Amino acid sequence: MNNPVELAKDGGPPVGTPGSAAAPPAADPEQTASARAALTALRAEVAKTVVGQDSVVTGLVIALLCRGHVLLEGVPGTAKTLMIRTLSRALDLDFKRVQFTPDLMPGDVTGSLIYDNRTAEFEFREGPVFTNLLLADEINRTPPKTQASLLEAMEERQVSVEGTARPLPDPFVVCATQNPIEYEGTYPLPEAQLDRFLLKLTVPVPGRDDEIAMLQRHAAGFDPRDLSEVNAVAGAAELAAGRAAVRGVHLDPKVAAYVVDICRATRQSPSLQLGVSPRGATALLATSRAWAWLSGRDYVTPDDVKALARPTLRHRTQLRPEAELEGATADGVLEGILAHVPAPR
Repeated sequence: MNNPVELAKDGGPPVGTPGSAAAPPAADPEQTASARAALTALRAEVAKTVVGQDSVVTGLVIALLCRGHVLLEGVPGTAKTLMIRTLSRALDLDFKRVQFTPDLMPGDVTGSLIYDNRTAEFEFREGPVFTNLLLADEINRTPPKTQASLLEAMEERQVSVEGTARPLPDPFVVCATQNPIEYEGTYPLPEAQLDRFLLKLTVPVPGRDDEIAMLQRHAAGFDPRDLSEVNAVAGAAELAAGRAAVRGVHLDPKVAAYVVDICRATRQSPSLQLGVSPRGATALLATSRAWAWLSGRDYVTPDDVKALARPTLRHRTQLRPEAELEGATADGVLEGILAHVPAPR
């Protein structure tokens, strides 16, 4: 996706280049290069166990750089859980997994006050949400009351119990999985919670060649429960350096206007009853900058915006019932909008 930079119509500097506006202070080049190398190695490390999901792994890395949360959607058996487990192994960060079930209570996620007989006082016992990387497995299998227990954690990065706010570790990222085809015994996530996820990544069935390579690995003795071959190649320091570098990625005003035009077009689409909110526009800005930095550039191009528009916006829209009956999809509507909204040159 590293396309040539397009020239501005007025003959000025290329759109998105640092020369078209005052550039922000540059990060330490050596530290930036080291962080980019570590996060690139992170993608390669996950590929040791998960075959054919490079774009999904890249989305996870982008979310880590943006301090955003990710919703992974795919049919059973596409290595969603394995992917997150491997990512946690390749990161030198604290990791916890919660299997969301119909009987899970909010306190099972956030923690609760426990009476201590020795001290005759209540003390707070932390739940699994107090971690760096939380895997919320099959999040749509738990009732809305328990789903809502993550709302404050995902937005405010804190948990309030009995009127006391307790900050979560930094970084804190939720990676949730859900099955898109099984509806019995599930509770669809409300729009307010979907909007808390920076990205919704679709995990496809791997292609024929990738599936053959996967079978060959299993035939050679690969055990998905044994991740001993996966090494920790990045951690909090690399993520912090990467985030600082991403904040320094230049955004041309014309590209910013392009992001806004795409989001406004979703609000006017006859196929959608709910368009992208301003929070969605800021999310698209963040993911585009992160992808530009991962691609080795310090400026955002329109192609960066196009590349991240679908995973960033697909879950922030809602189809009209008549459009859904006609077979329309959120991705299809976004594809049409990207084709019609003029990109800056």
